[in-house]
Amino acid sequence: MGISIWGKVECRTGHGAWDYEDEDWDCAIDLDLLLLHNDYASFGCLFGVRDVYDFEPLFAGRGLPGDASTPTRSAIGFLCKSTSWFTWAEMQGVDWDERSACRDAVTRREVVLEKDVWLPLWDVMRTLARLHGDDNVRLVVAFE
Repeated sequence: MGISIWGKVECRTGHGAWDYEDEDWDCAIDLDLLLLHNDYASFGCLFGVRDVYDFEPLFAGRGLPGDASTPTRSAIGFLCKSTSWFTWAEMQGVDWDERSACRDAVTRREVVLEKDVWLPLWDVMRTLARLHGDDNVRLVVAFE
């Protein structure tokens, strides 16, 4: 049985977008527009879901952020299984050259950063971080 990822990129700009001006975080873009197919190796490395390389997951089980934007809560709040998030700043602090514990050891870089499937997402998050700061951009996900 397959696992699907759902998510939103959120940005904290200092002013509300959409119709939710009283919220700190704005929903910037839906993950469906950026991640066109599932990648279980990356899911495991990042979130501990379907881990095929025996990595210690980076951002597993954090739940839905308490200050998630209304569009994010509406879209993925009901998916309480394996909900998590990370900021762009946290991504910058990862040791991407760490090798997996499995026999066919690979690096986190090979499994996540260098995969074509993730490149559009990283481009969007990097651009938003340049505009608003690394701590003000995050990805919120849930798995089904």
